[in-house]
This record gives sequence, structure tokens and C-alpha cells, in this order.
Amino acid sequence: MLPKRKVVGTDVETESLLKKPRIDFLIATANNNSSSNNRLETMAFDDGNPPEIDEDLHSRQLAVYGRETMRRLAASNVLVSGMQGLGAEVAKNLILAGVKSVTLHDEGSVELWDLSSNFLFSEKDIGKNRALASVQKLQELNSSVVISTWTTQISKEQLSCFQAVVFTNINLEKAIEFDEYCHNHQPPIAFIKSEVRGLFGSIFCDFGPEFTVLDVDDKEPHTGIIASISNDNPALVSFVDDERLEFQDGDLVVFSEIKGMTELNDGKPRRIKNARPFSFVLEEDTTKFGEYDKGGIATQVKQPKNLNFKPLKVALRDPGYFLLSDFAKSFRPPLLHLAFEALDKFISKTGRFPIAGSDEDSRRLVDMVTAMNEELPGDAKLGEIDENVLQHFACGARAVLNPMAAIFGGIAGQEVVKACSGKFHPIYQFFYFDSLESLPAEPLDPGDLMPISSRYDPQISVFGSKLQKKFEEAKVFVVGAGALGCEFLKNLSLMGVSCDSQGKLVITDDDVIEKSNLSRQFLFRDWNIGQAKSTVAAAAAVLINPSLNIEALQNRASPDTENVFDDPFWEGLDVVINALDNVTARLYIDSRCLYFQKPLLESGTLGTKCNTQMVIPHLTENYGASRDPPEKQAPMCTVHSFPHNIDHCLTWARSEFEGLLEKTPTEVNSFLSKPNEYKAAIRSAGDVQAKETLERVIECLGTEYCETFQDCVAWARLKFEDYFSNRVKQLTFTFPEDAATSTGFPFWSAPKRFPRPLVFSVEDVAHRHFIMAASILRAEAFCINVPDWAKRPDSNEFVAAIKRVTVSEFHPKRDVKIVTDEKATTLTTASTDDAAVIDGLILKLDERATELPSGFRMNPIQFEKDDDTNYHIDLISGLANMRARNYGIPEVEKLKAKFIAGRIIPAIATTTAMATGFVCLELYKVLAGGHKLDDYRNTFANLALPLFVMAEPVGPKVIKHRDLSWTVWDRWIIRENLTLRELLQWFQARGLTAYSISCGQSLLYNSIFPRHRERMDRKVVDLAMEISKLEVPPSRRHFDIVVACEDEEENDIDVPLVSIYFR
Repeated sequence: MLPKRKVVGTDVETESLLKKPRIDFLIATANNNSSSNNRLETMAFDDGNPPEIDEDLHSRQLAVYGRETMRRLAASNVLVSGMQGLGAEVAKNLILAGVKSVTLHDEGSVELWDLSSNFLFSEKDIGKNRALASVQKLQELNSSVVISTWTTQISKEQLSCFQAVVFTNINLEKAIEFDEYCHNHQPPIAFIKSEVRGLFGSIFCDFGPEFTVLDVDDKEPHTGIIASISNDNPALVSFVDDERLEFQDGDLVVFSEIKGMTELNDGKPRRIKNARPFSFVLEEDTTKFGEYDKGGIATQVKQPKNLNFKPLKVALRDPGYFLLSDFAKSFRPPLLHLAFEALDKFISKTGRFPIAGSDEDSRRLVDMVTAMNEELPGDAKLGEIDENVLQHFACGARAVLNPMAAIFGGIAGQEVVKACSGKFHPIYQFFYFDSLESLPAEPLDPGDLMPISSRYDPQISVFGSKLQKKFEEAKVFVVGAGALGCEFLKNLSLMGVSCDSQGKLVITDDDVIEKSNLSRQFLFRDWNIGQAKSTVAAAAAVLINPSLNIEALQNRASPDTENVFDDPFWEGLDVVINALDNVTARLYIDSRCLYFQKPLLESGTLGTKCNTQMVIPHLTENYGASRDPPEKQAPMCTVHSFPHNIDHCLTWARSEFEGLLEKTPTEVNSFLSKPNEYKAAIRSAGDVQAKETLERVIECLGTEYCETFQDCVAWARLKFEDYFSNRVKQLTFTFPEDAATSTGFPFWSAPKRFPRPLVFSVEDVAHRHFIMAASILRAEAFCINVPDWAKRPDSNEFVAAIKRVTVSEFHPKRDVKIVTDEKATTLTTASTDDAAVIDGLILKLDERATELPSGFRMNPIQFEKDDDTNYHIDLISGLANMRARNYGIPEVEKLKAKFIAGRIIPAIATTTAMATGFVCLELYKVLAGGHKLDDYRNTFANLALPLFVMAEPVGPKVIKHRDLSWTVWDRWIIRENLTLRELLQWFQARGLTAYSISCGQSLLYNSIFPRHRERMDRKVVDLAMEISKLEVPPSRRHFDIVVACEDEEENDIDVPLVSIYFR
């Protein structure tokens, strides 16, 4: 049963949730007199050993970067200069990523203005140095990162101890000086300059004259299973047609496991051309090679890429190509390139930013840009200066808006990771972005932009005080309090959303905090592990902005909780923000927003990739209107008998784990708890699956029953023999290596791999580790104590226990049927006497039950991927790797097994921050109202490439009939308590024939059933209550029906959902 609504936000609850235990952080401060040597004394020293990586904490990040990149990060020292909103976001992302050290630099003091964008500051910090006010809260994010501060002016020589430096608030003259030093330093220091000015942002990267990108994207090397290779010059290589190839012309590949043409197995990279879906041409003469026989794998060799960065001084005059984000604004980046430089000149001359709403300052900036443009050479000169863009740029130039800081904090943080590791392609070299579409549709009154001594003054300078009031009074539902949810709460509280007594933010999440969450879900701390995510996140958000009016629930938004999230709840919302990690939940929330006509802001991340989708009533299609194709699943027979890659082995291993340790023990307990009901259910099913289930239960309680730990060792040893020797012997006996198909082709042709049985050896470490993990988990399932020596696979006691097990010799059987049909959904076939067999099995089960100890129950083990001490991944990786050995498939390390078998979604803080920033730019539009379809933006971004694609959302499909038109957003409302006949006539009056009417899962009427005509004069609501057991809560005055219709020409036509208001 789900918990009832719970509210947080009071001082008592916030204090109790966020109060931390005593932790002595290593926080160093330096002043202007500190030398670089003194600075280095505060760093963690490198003793020559690779840094230890906390895999429990960083598992999702490891899935993106890998161990080598994480080690490079853990040895990197980074400077972040400028601790306003953007600097705080960059520092947060780097500390969560696990760099060695972060030095915070800022010479200024916290102002009220800063509270609009920096989540680290509170009003009590006003007047303190920004770097000093930031350090403790940042240290809480990751105690293994050394954080220090510089609070006075720095010199270029002090940059020498860093691998990367990020400047977020620096004048151009100083930036050029520092960049030149970094560019010419040996080795070069990565220099990143990023700015956020209102709804405009920029970033510049210089990683030195020669920088090597070790991995240009986030993809695993492409592979293909070879079907044939010709003896030609050049040679044609063809592949099995189970999957399309992803090779491209010019790729380098290496070959392995080829039989016949073994000359290609030398490991030499070879270039390809004419890449096709199932073939490519090899730029090699194979006429004198051996004739291809069978087998072989082609694997892409990912090539490093060398980049030659220009220093800032040169790049300003010769920027090259700008990285685009919105093709509708392809001419915008050159203008913004001039605008940011002109702003620097403006500040240098006046000592201040342009004043919001000042025509004089806007005009001055426009004139500066115009003059700079005139000085450019002919081919670089802009043909037209968009003064409207520049006026908005000038108006918000001083403002650091939180959504923009989140976006560029994610981008800049990722560029630091690239600089320190060589992982992924950096920005080369300028990127400019703006979101002018976020401004209100109606022109703003300059007087409305004036500051009002509020923490929201920066936002007011861009959007005006009237719109700020709308933000504060907004009623918002955030679904999910994980990585996205934490970022959203931070953004919304800084923006002032729901921070008025008239506003309200409701967040719900039924999950609790785990250690692996802490590397991304930055509102949580290690002392919050085990607590409710929504409660802790809400309390942390209140600390960011005490005015936030928030309610935290622990209910999963689903059909089961519609008594909590009822009609009045949905009707009272202004907008819904999804922060979910699964499609099922997203589709449910989408259906609710569709029904109640509420805007839905959708987003998701996958490693370095993110996407956002705006679902706006009557303007855009809904989330469920388009779906990604389902992931291709390997056929059952492939997984169980003919694997050809490690994914197949891990899928099988996960299935066996769940069957042996969770499903079968659960079935055992079901039988022992309610034997009569269990047997009745089995007899009622009476199929092959019921028979298999009974056989597994009998086996578990009979031949595989364990009373001592030695029994568990014996069970594990015999499972090894069964899985990796006997079954393989049976398979190769049934299908020998020279077997042929019914058409005469070799049975063991690609992609099938001929397996070899394993011979168990107590000397093999992997064999012993398999026995250890399997026996420990078997003991746990049977509630047997595990001796200490069992956890030491090298111990004499453990080896002796294995040697005591007697293993019978196996003899393959004739006429054993092994499923080879790729369309088969079960590995056994039904027989006509299944019911009789089941009766016999039940007798055996009853007989065995009388022999069990009184009250005996098993302990079903649910797979848990995030606890490396529970032996779950040990067993799964052991199962998978032994099977891989059978089939000659490369084995997998334990960490990768965890990613694949645990179905871990790769995730990093930089992508999450960026995604939520994009969404909050759209939130401005939703809350302001009045925007058109082409004002909204859906986004796809990939920080690894880097790639940013922003596009107008797709409108909903419009259906027309006669003079009527409707979309998925429409609902037909009938405000009468109609009979069935009157309802049919209602449709007939609109030229539609309703031939089927349903309510819920029940059919109220269908024209093909004569008996349904007897219902004509009954009220539709009465039919619904009687047939579909409809229960309408007192707060609801209507119910919904789904109607299938034909037009006058008997064509099916989709009509909206129909709501009948019967009271």
C-alpha cells in the first residue's frame, strides 16, 4: 500500500532531513600572496598508483566514460573562476564527476542579485566572498575531491598547476592574456571561457596547438559477423543479414576468427570502402590468400583525431565555422560573436553593464556592433545587423538566468572532462546560443524591467515583474525526484516558480535514495541514503529558496493512485514536468495531461545524449503520438543454445539467476503456504509452462534440496557440470560440427558458433569463483549459514569442499529435441498428456512436502545490481563468462557485466543539468502563455560529438469530417444523461454511425450483437455501472466512453473520447 500524502518544507523537517554528521572537510584557502607551490600543497598527491574509483558511487558515470577516463579525471586539477550562477553549475558538475581538485576563484562578494542563479548562496551569505561562500556546500557533493579557494586577483603563472581552467566572468583583455599563456604552456593547459548574458550564452575552447581526441564519440566499435570473403582485388566482404552494418567508407577494421583465409587474422587494421548494409569492399588484394571457409568477425578500429586549436586572440578575428544549434537561426552566431565582444568594450568604457530597458544603452551597443562589422574584411562582414536581437542582448546583459547557467554549466563541465581525458570531441572553438523565443509574446514595458530589490531582479530585467509574479503563482507538478528531478527543483526554486502563497509545487517519487544516486542527484548526501527521495529533495529545495511552497509525496503516479491525484488535483495545475526514467510512466502522465488539457514538459537523458519534448495543448502532438521502435530482442533459441555475443550470454545468465534464486523459491513458498490453492491453479493452467514449473519445484525440494553448506557447494559444482559441459555435449551430439540443414547448408554457419564443453579444474580461478558465488547464494536461498572460508575461494577448506563432490559421467541421449526455430517462444513443446503428467507431479510434490521440516520456507533472492558485496553480479558474470568460453566468445569484466545484465542506464551530471535548462527555457513560454507553435523548441543534444539540434515541435494530427475537425487534444462533452438510443442519435446527427461503445475494458454496445439492441432505452450510465462495474467518485460528475464510428461511406473514423455529464 502506498503512503499517504506527506508534506515537507517546515523548519523542523528540513533541519532533520538535511542535518549532516560531523565531517572534517579538506578545504584550503589561498590569498594573493600564495604561490603556486603553496597551492599545490592543498592538492592530493599522486603517488604513482591509479586512483581508486568508487564503483558503487560512479557506476552510471563509469557506463559512459569507462575506467581509464575516470582515472584521468581523478588525477586532474581544475580552476573555476567566477562563482556566479554559471561558475557554480560548472563546479558542481566537475565535483560530481570526480576530478582530483577544484579551485574556486572569485574576488567579488555575494549580492542579492546572485540568489537568482547560484543555488549555493542564501541571504545570510550576502557580503561574503563568493568563492568562500560556495566551498562548503560544494564539498558536501563529493568529499574525495579537494576544493580550495582563491579570493584575490590571480596571475597567469598561477595557472600552471591546472590541467584545465574555466573562466565565467573575465574581461576579454585578461582572457586573451591567460589563454595565450595556457596555449603556449608545456604541456598546454585547456582554456575555456563561457558567459551567460540573459537569454544568450557563449563558450570558447582552446585545448592547445596539438590536442588528441582519443575517442571522438560515445559509441562502441562497430562489429559484423562475416558470411563470405571473395578472393579478389579488392575483396568483397559479406556479412550475415541479422543486423545492418554501421561501418562507413574510410573506416579501419581488424579481422579475427576467420577460417580458411587466415591471412586476415593478423590484427593489422585495413581500410574499407563502399560500405553497404550487409557488405563492404576491403582495399586489399586477396587473390593469393587462402580460400575463405567460414566464421570471422570484423571490428572497427576507432581512430584518434588530432585538433589544432587557435588561441583566443587569433580565433576572435578568424573564428572559422560556428557550431550551430538551431538551423532557423543559422545567421545568428556571427552576430552574437560581435555582440559579446561589443559588450566587453561597453563594460570596459562605462564600467557597468547596459541598463535593462535603456534605449540609450541598447543604441550604444548596436552602434558598437555596427562599427565592428564595418571593420571586418568583405567575406566576413555581415550583410545585415538585426538590431532587435542586439537590443534584447543589451537589456539582459547583466542577468545570469538559471536555465542558461544550467545549460552552459553542463556544456562547459563536459568540455573540461574532454580536455582532461581526451574522451569525446571538444567544441571547436566557439558555440553561441540564444532563446529569444522564451520572451513574452507581447512587447515588454521598459518600466516593468526595473529592479525591485528582489532576489529575482535578474529575471525581472529580462521578463518583467508581471511575468515574474506569474512564475511565483504557478501550480506545478514535478513527477520524479531523481537526477532530473533534483535539477528541476534547483532550477524552479531559483526561478521563483511556486514561491508565492498562491503558487504550489507538488513533487512525487516512491523511491528511496541509494549510494549510486549521489554522483548525479546532487540534492542528496550520503547521510540521506535510505530516505525518501521526494522528501529530501523538497527539503533541500526549500534551503535554496525558503519561499518555495512545496509538497512532497511518496506516491507513484499511476492508475492505482488516482484517488490521490484526482480530478481536482489535475484541474488545478498550470503545468506538469516529467522527471521519469521509464516509458510506461511517461505514457501514463502523458495520458493524464492529454485528458486534463495540461502542458507537459518532457525530457530524458542517456549518457551524453539528451532530448526534450514540449507537449502543449492543441499546439503540439502528445508524447505518446510517436514512439521509438522496440529494441530488437534476440530469439529465445539463440540465447539458450546458439549465442554469438556476450550480450546473449549475459541475458541467459540473468534469466538463470532469476529462475534459480527468485522464481523457483517463490513458487516453493506459494505451494508450502497454500498447497490446495497452488495445486488448483496449476491444474487449471494445465499447460506446458505449468508442468515445467512443477518440475522445477520438485527438483528444488528433491534432488537439489540443501541442508548444509556442503550441499550448496555440491549444487554449484553440479550446476557447472550441467551448464557448461553436459548441455554442450548434448547439443553437439544432436548437431555435430558437420551437421547440415534440411536444405543442405552447414548447420553451424554464421552467426552460429560451434561450442566446446568445459572441463572443470579446481586450479582455474574463474571456476572457483563461480562455485563460490553460486554456493553462497544457494545457501542464502535455503537460509543456511555461510562459513567464513567459503568467501575465500583460495582457502584449503573451500578447495576441499569442491573436491568432495562426486560428478557422474554424462552420456548424451538420442532423440533429444532442441529448439532451433527463431520464432519459438518456449523451449519445450506441449503434449496431449500434460494434464496427466501434472497430476503425477503433484503426487510427487505432496509426498516430498511431508518430508520437509515443519515451517520450512525458502528465501527468494531478488537481483540487486548496485550492491557489489551480495555476489549477484559475481554469479551472473561467472555464468556468462563460462558460457562465453563454451562458444569462443570474448569474456566480460565484472563491471561491464553489471552494466549489461543490470540494464544500467548510463548517466552523467552534465547532460542532466543541460536537459533541465532547456526545459526551463520552455517553461518561461508555458507560464507566460500566448506563444505560437513555432516559438517552442524540442531539443536533441549529444555532448560527446558535440551536437545540438533544436526544432519546432510537430503539431497534432487533425481529423476532419463534414464541417467538424478535431485532434487528440479534443474531448466531446455531452451534458445530458442520455439513453443508448439517444447517444446513437447524437452521433447520427453529425453524420457518424457509432457501431461500438465501450467503457473501461467492457463493451456496452456493438451493432453486431442482436441482444445489445435490448439496451437501447437504458441510460448509458446505468449500463456502464452494471456491465463495466463503473464507480464514479462523488467529486466527479461525468464518466468517459470510447466510441468507434463510421462515416457515411462506411470508413472508420477516429473520434475523440466522449465524456457524459450525467449529474
